[in-house]
Amino acid sequence: MTDAVLEIRGLNVDYGLGDQAVHAIRDVNLTLHRGEVLGLAGESGSGKSTLAYGMTRLLPPPGVVAGGEVLYHGEDGPVDVLRMTHAQLRAFRWAQTAIVFQGAMNSLNPVHRISTQLTDVIKAHRPGMTAAARLDRARELLHLVGIAADRLDSYPHQLSGGMRQRVMIGMALALEPKVVIMDEPTTALDVVVQRQILRQLVELRERLGFSVVFITHDLSLLVEFSDRIAIMYGGRIVEEANSAELYRDPRHPYSAGLLNSFPALRGPKRELTGIPGSPPDLRAMPPGCSFHPRCPHAMERCGAEVPVLGVPLDHVGPDRTAACWLHPVHDNGL
Repeated sequence: MTDAVLEIRGLNVDYGLGDQAVHAIRDVNLTLHRGEVLGLAGESGSGKSTLAYGMTRLLPPPGVVAGGEVLYHGEDGPVDVLRMTHAQLRAFRWAQTAIVFQGAMNSLNPVHRISTQLTDVIKAHRPGMTAAARLDRARELLHLVGIAADRLDSYPHQLSGGMRQRVMIGMALALEPKVVIMDEPTTALDVVVQRQILRQLVELRERLGFSVVFITHDLSLLVEFSDRIAIMYGGRIVEEANSAELYRDPRHPYSAGLLNSFPALRGPKRELTGIPGSPPDLRAMPPGCSFHPRCPHAMERCGAEVPVLGVPLDHVGPDRTAACWLHPVHDNGL
């Protein structure tokens, strides 16, 4: 997992224009490597979904990308998704990058059979494919996600929530994309079905070799299934590390608060502390570190200066970053 497949550089996303614009994403830098699962965690309102829609150019008005680059590294070299023409973007979506939307199990059209919805995306991108071949591919996709082929003639309401979720994942994999973005796809499912779907996703990733950006507010899911985790707060990345290291030694107090908000699956019982207060209002961000009004370790400096995201001085290697005055970083930052 050394080769980058997707790079986000200095991405800024606003809602609205001019002086009244709300800065929802602020100078975000992220790299997704080939074959990895990158988790993106944070409370509701931290900017996770906005980041996903901004980097794929799916932001509805009044959302606008105010700056930055999203570089996709394909066979012909890197290309900036934000500067693609509409024709290039149409060819790029589904074929190179697919997305499973938030509330995905309700995203299926209720008046069309599963077969129609699976074959439509194939027909749009591969018009030379015969109807029989498209139907065969739809059967393969259902088999891939653990659903019997006879369900092709079903309507969405005839499937369980978990099965509808699997259909959406199969649809995302229809054209064998290199990147799959999943925006809280298991939120409406019970924990048993969540684990089943995520295990299946990891197996598919290992078999097909695609990369995943998995967005959720549930850090316990990411610790278990992702390779690397980035924590968002107030529209910024505040910490990034491999999942085991972040679970063992979180450097940002917000990361520690998220970890202490869910019970441990093993070991002795411990009291859940959670995080006091509420996420910041993006229209009136606090000065300095945006987390300092809720932080139990806040210092005077935290309320005046924004900490730089960089590699902590006591860490060897560039594989983890944090933005907290408790952990001074190298001068070269990232």
